[in-house]
Amino acid sequence: MTERHGSTSSPDGTQIAWFRSGAGPPIVLVHGATADHTAWRTAGPLLAPTHRLYAIDRRGRGSSGDTLPYAIAREYEDVAAVVDAAAAADGGPVDVVGHSYGGRVGLGAALLSPNLRRLVVYEGAPAPAGRSFQGDEVMTRLEALAAAGDRQGLLEYFLASVVGMTPDELEAYRGAPSWPARVAAAPTVVREMWAEAAEDAGPERYAAIRIPVLQLIGGASGPIFTDGTWALDRLLPNGRVAIIPGARHAAHHTHAERFVAEVRAFLEGELPFEHD
Repeated sequence: MTERHGSTSSPDGTQIAWFRSGAGPPIVLVHGATADHTAWRTAGPLLAPTHRLYAIDRRGRGSSGDTLPYAIAREYEDVAAVVDAAAAADGGPVDVVGHSYGGRVGLGAALLSPNLRRLVVYEGAPAPAGRSFQGDEVMTRLEALAAAGDRQGLLEYFLASVVGMTPDELEAYRGAPSWPARVAAAPTVVREMWAEAAEDAGPERYAAIRIPVLQLIGGASGPIFTDGTWALDRLLPNGRVAIIPGARHAAHHTHAERFVAEVRAFLEGELPFEHD
């Protein structure tokens, strides 16, 4: 679906690559952990007939650069920079659709760019109060695998213990063409796991978002994703939640038509009323 490849400079000088396709109102697509812009290979072509898409490679993977030390705030700036560049190129406001950690990054970008019109987040909310995606055991294991250079083991453990993939789902994923690239990017999991628990990635920060936000969740997803989504929604003055029946954490692949239908209805529909 790629039409053109380019890049935008983030405030710290990191080049953030984007891959443009489609025609219509612009959307910046932000992938999740270990992925790159090809994560949108299923849903992207369904959106492209009605929207111009800017699918980015987040910093540290694909065609984008990386600058240390890492902080999730730099990723907020990355997405905001691409949004502003797309708004200048297309002459109008820009929507953002983010999956998982990419959705969390989109939430942060919404606080930085005046050109971000509406935001869609698929299971990118912080963990609900009193719970965590990390846990001492999880982080100890992830860091040990990273230190040993076992990228495949690290990715498999993350997908099983954090994302909640079943053995059958994981086995199918190992056969996907994207698997080698996901293994190569596996070390970025550790820094993102620590960063998503930082103060500047917490729900209180996102309560300041005033633009319309749609949170999507899978009907078969784990409680930490669904409970976190509803908890964040209670803090968002202009938010709503939609459920994709039968879906888990990868609905943009497994339930792409329903995923795109929900995105399109939200982006093209009337603005939601603010709620307390």
